[in-house]
Amino acid sequence: MVRQGTSQGILPEKVIEPVDLGTAHFILLALFGILQGFDEYMNLVLDDAEEVNVKKKSRKSLGRILLKGDNITLMMNR
Repeated sequence: MVRQGTSQGILPEKVIEPVDLGTAHFILLALFGILQGFDEYMNLVLDDAEEVNVKKKSRKSLGRILLKGDNITLMMNR
């Protein structure tokens, strides 16, 4: 179950902003999106997600996605 909203204090409004997902030193593929929710396994729901292939310098719009937590190596604010 993905939790969302501020009524329970799970995801405060100031956290709902674009985040960058990728690896620290060898970023080959990055995902950008607006964090909408998460669960105890760190599965993320991202709105307006975009996949960026750094090596090929290409971008692909994905829309709303569910990203499994075991695929995340780094998460940071833009």
